[in-house]
Amino acid sequence: MAKVELKQPIVDEIKAMLDGAAGAVLVDYRGLTVEQDTQLRKQLREAGVAYKVYKNTLIRRAAEGTDFAALDPHLEGPTALAVSKEDATAPARILAEFAKTAPNLELKASVVEGTYYDQAGTQVIATIPSREVLLGRLLGSMQSPIANLARVLNQIAEKNGGNAAEA
Repeated sequence: MAKVELKQPIVDEIKAMLDGAAGAVLVDYRGLTVEQDTQLRKQLREAGVAYKVYKNTLIRRAAEGTDFAALDPHLEGPTALAVSKEDATAPARILAEFAKTAPNLELKASVVEGTYYDQAGTQVIATIPSREVLLGRLLGSMQSPIANLARVLNQIAEKNGGNAAEA
């Protein structure tokens, strides 16, 4: 069998991983201990993020013709690919947080919601909370004025109710 035929299933696996992905991050994992790598993989798995080490040429071939082709210049040296189909910022957020305790982990670049970000941009993306957190904040900010209005109306009703009883 030719080498290309042997590698095609791996390219197809990467294509399937990237198909419909909301966000993908490339990282250089050199220098991580086995324990650190195991912890990182566990955190990513719990967040629904696929994380795997692939050969750069195979990632390049799988990303051809997609938004993820923008990652091409960063496909040098040891590279791991973290992909999320649900939460676009989850890979960057988890990897950046983990890199605080494991300085050897280096974020290379990312594509989030079809937009390419370099290393600095990926660090910024990592600061964006998850969709659920943002929705919770939005609901909280919408609920606060309503709760305040209810409290004021209740106080007015109590005040007027007390005066009506005395009269």
